[in-house]
Amino acid sequence: MVWIGSGRLQIVPWAKPVWGDSTGRNPTDRGKAGSKRSLLVDRGGGPLSVVVAGANVHDTKLLALTLDSIVVERPDAGIEHLCLDKGYDNPTGHGAVAAHGYQVHIRRIGEEKLDSRGVKRYPARRWVVERTLAWLSKCRAILVRYDKKASNYIGLIQLACALIWHRRQRQLRV
Repeated sequence: MVWIGSGRLQIVPWAKPVWGDSTGRNPTDRGKAGSKRSLLVDRGGGPLSVVVAGANVHDTKLLALTLDSIVVERPDAGIEHLCLDKGYDNPTGHGAVAAHGYQVHIRRIGEEKLDSRGVKRYPARRWVVERTLAWLSKCRAILVRYDKKASNYIGLIQLACALIWHRRQRQLRV
C-alpha cells in the first residue's frame, strides 16, 4: 500500500486498502471503486445463487462461479433450461453453461423472436431478475456496500435472499 503524506512517498506494507476486497474500478462511473452482484433466480424470481465481484469483472467470467454456488440441488428428472442475456453470447458464456449441463437459451446479438407476422412472440423475461435485484435493494445495507469485507457483504445478501424465500413461502401458504 502506498501512502502519500508530508510531501514524500511512503510504502506501508502492513496497511490494507480502505475500500475492501472484491472491488474494482467501475468503467462506467469514472473509475470509482465498486462491486457487482451476479444473481441466478428461478422462474418466479426466487434467488438460487449470488456472487460478489469487482465492478471491472465481465459478467461472463462470473457465470461459472454463479452456477457453482447454487444452494439448491438440481432435480435428476429432465433437462434444466437456462435463459441468459445477449451479453453472454460468446465462447466463455457458452462454455460455462455447457460445463454445468444446462440447455442454454441465449438470443444472438441483434436477434429477436418474431412470429410469422413479424411481431415479438416471446419477449425477454429479464424483468424477473431485475425484480429480484429490486427486492434485494430494499435492504439499505445491500443497496450501498458499506462492508469492507466481501464475506460480510455476501452474508448480508444471503440473509436477504433467505428473507425473500421466507416471504414467498408465507404468501403461498395463505
